[in-house]
Amino acid sequence: MNEAPAPLARSSIHRALSRPNLLLGADRELLMLTGLATVILVFVVLTWFSVLLGSALWVVVVAALRMMAKSDPLMRRVYLRHIRYRALYRPTPMPWRNS
Repeated sequence: MNEAPAPLARSSIHRALSRPNLLLGADRELLMLTGLATVILVFVVLTWFSVLLGSALWVVVVAALRMMAKSDPLMRRVYLRHIRYRALYRPTPMPWRNS
């Protein structure tokens, strides 16, 4: 009467579906926004100083974004969710109740 339990079904989860979307080791959107800002700086001003400043700005910001992504790849999304929270939530049973 005692039957052996059936083996558990296995399904593989591909790493590409669960990994964060990074580019050069940093958050993709922030990296592309930084690249766009530095390219605009270089090509609008068109001086050697702007080329040096844009290159230095690119290197420093990419290094900072890589450090941020290394500590938490989803830090940008967590911060954006954090600033949407209110400082105080009133202890009412329903949010639309006026009391």
